[in-house]
Amino acid sequence: MAVVVTLGAEKRFTLVIDAGHGGHDAGALGAISKEKNINLKVALAFGRYVENNCPDVKVIYTRKTDVFVSLDKRAEIANKAKADLFVSVHTNALPKGKIARGFEVYTLGMHKAAENLEVAQRENSVILVESDYKQRYQGFDPNSSESYIIFEFMQDKNMEKSVELARMVQQEVCSKAGRPNKGVHQAGFLVLRATSMPSCLIELGFITTPDEERLLNSDAGIDAHARGIYNAFIKYKKKYGKGSVASAELTIENNNIPQEVSSNDGKREPAPETNNAAPVSTNAVPVFKVQILTADRVLSSKDSKLKGETDVDYYKESGMVKYTKGASENYNEIYTLFKSLRQKFPDAFIIAFKDGKKVNVSDAIREYKQNKNK
Repeated sequence: MAVVVTLGAEKRFTLVIDAGHGGHDAGALGAISKEKNINLKVALAFGRYVENNCPDVKVIYTRKTDVFVSLDKRAEIANKAKADLFVSVHTNALPKGKIARGFEVYTLGMHKAAENLEVAQRENSVILVESDYKQRYQGFDPNSSESYIIFEFMQDKNMEKSVELARMVQQEVCSKAGRPNKGVHQAGFLVLRATSMPSCLIELGFITTPDEERLLNSDAGIDAHARGIYNAFIKYKKKYGKGSVASAELTIENNNIPQEVSSNDGKREPAPETNNAAPVSTNAVPVFKVQILTADRVLSSKDSKLKGETDVDYYKESGMVKYTKGASENYNEIYTLFKSLRQKFPDAFIIAFKDGKKVNVSDAIREYKQNKNK
């Protein structure tokens, strides 16, 4: 995990996270889910990563529950907060009978392909459920291609930063979460047009494609996307941000979906009961732990952030205090502990040390499997 510390007492960086649709606006429909719920889960998971790891960032949500928020209200929330960044989370869809897979990000601009226009039309059509949309959006008709001509003449002062943010998000999610890369595009999104800061609109995947829908509704899929977006946010903030407290980039290993490790003969080793005592390593083998939270100071043993957990340990990295639970050379033991701790600490993940130094988890797991097969 890389951590960068920035000194100074400047205004806190403000991030607005927008979960698309909500309330009576379900968004796109899949076989087992609704777009509005997927958007909200990923938006909240992304926000939790920022809140837990970036004390110098103020996070504002356009919605945190299943409520309807108009497009102009979402932009108004960001503008009133004088936000530094606006990220809108959505889920893609196709007409019945069509199949597509992949992750893509949009910035404001004129569409260069018919499919980009179709995405913008679908997302903008939410205004049709507002009784006074013709007055509120100055006669804009989301279903008329002529209404989108206005975007061809827009010179957005935030375009360069918006495109860079979109590329960072696309790269991080696709490379770290293993998603098919459908690229960065421009299109005429009303929610982006009305914001006065760098912004992007994310399309997580296709709710109308069965395997994509299952992924987007799984805990692992939600977390993998949220971590990828978070890492992109950290990269953007390092370049353009401000603040006085460290921000941490999280490592996503194995698509961020931990699994119990089995040996090459296919026989799964039963996970023994958890032992939180630090192991004595005589052969310099990896030691696995579960990292449960990050703080900017050492916490009291009764601090509410620890949620009643005892026998916790911590280590310091670049000015941040990182709390862990458990310590074992047996990865499966720590994986069992990880699964139980996720109930209390949704952002928990597994880390590894060797010879007292933090090492890459994937490398540590490979060494663990090799040692088991000797």
